Amino acid sequence: MTTRFGLLVPHFGEDADQDRLVQGARLAEDLGFDSLWVRDHLVFHPHGMEGTDRTFIEPLVTLAFLAGATSRIGLGTATVIPFRHPVYLAYSVGSLSWLSRRRFDLGVGAGNFQHEFDVIGLGDADRPALMREQVEIARRLWSGASVEHHSDIYDFSDVDLKPTPVSPVPVWWGGATPASARLAVDFCDGWLPGRITFPTYERRREQIAERCEEQGRPLIMTGAVPVTSVAATREEALRQLNVPGLIKNANNQRFWLKPPSGEFTRVEELDGSILAGTVDDVAEGVARYTDIGCDLLVFDLRFRFADWLDQIRLIADEVLPRAGAGDLAQIERAG
Repeated sequence: MTTRFGLLVPHFGEDADQDRLVQGARLAEDLGFDSLWVRDHLVFHPHGMEGTDRTFIEPLVTLAFLAGATSRIGLGTATVIPFRHPVYLAYSVGSLSWLSRRRFDLGVGAGNFQHEFDVIGLGDADRPALMREQVEIARRLWSGASVEHHSDIYDFSDVDLKPTPVSPVPVWWGGATPASARLAVDFCDGWLPGRITFPTYERRREQIAERCEEQGRPLIMTGAVPVTSVAATREEALRQLNVPGLIKNANNQRFWLKPPSGEFTRVEELDGSILAGTVDDVAEGVARYTDIGCDLLVFDLRFRFADWLDQIRLIADEVLPRAGAGDLAQIERAG
């Protein structure tokens, strides 16, 4: 099994910048990274750990912009929330894949913020069920079939999508809860939590393997999106992060496995949700993910977007070779 390595791009927050986006995307492609990834919000209220700047560039527009600036690097969402009509979602993803002639990975999720659904009149919706229905419709449209669908929310007939994506669109379910693991197995191709500690990640993978066996299906793909910071020393890498905010956020995660004390109090207890330190420290974390069986690791450099290009080079040139991933550019050319 070869782990794919991607990057969350700076399309939000105070460091969102057109030139930084293009330069980083081109550098990532040149260095052999597999894919570029975006988040999704409709009314962006940042998590407390990531500041207060509400800049947020629409994710599919961002990916189209970066596709036009690159030639082959993959595109992905981590994760799309069910704000869009499923015909529009399928149309956008199919068009992006076809125009860019490349793979598109669709990470989906139910969303965390009630106010975003209130804005579009879906405040009372069962969001996981809504997302599942959207994925079902999108997949049928990507097949090229003429689709008819009738439900309490979506009601249409004689809809087809041309052109279809250039390759099958893997669908990943986001989230770190037991329910997210179940949903990933029930109707997705993979499971892609964001921040998650190693003990919780391993527990969820066990649950996923058990549910796959129960359903008689092969083990689905699993990934992760850890907050990442690389520096000359661990202390310097951690100074770049909002450690108190990350610890507070961790204690708000009801379904993470807690440390023996019952509460997260030290940054070391966040291992896995954070990969921070020297190149050797971060390489050790990457190697642990690959040893566990992680299929896709997307580096979340949101706290290092100001020096994003340097972080990309450090990860490709020093971290990943130390983690046993080899030379990304050679792997990409061989692929």
